[in-house]
Amino acid sequence: MFRKRKPVRTYDAQRKQPAIRSSICTGEKVAGFIDRETGVFEEAELIQSEAEFREMYGITEEIKWIY
Repeated sequence: MFRKRKPVRTYDAQRKQPAIRSSICTGEKVAGFIDRETGVFEEAELIQSEAEFREMYGITEEIKWIY
């Protein structure tokens, strides 16, 4: 009946930049983080919306979109 509130996950904001990789063909969205030093994208999970990703990780900064 009542949904448990999921705890906010954390990430290192100094080393990682939040990003969403979206498929142009299927519309699938994968949330993850880009390493600021190497530029490598690290997948976190599939999402339905940007708001969902912001809520999960408590993100307030701009999210980069990769197509």
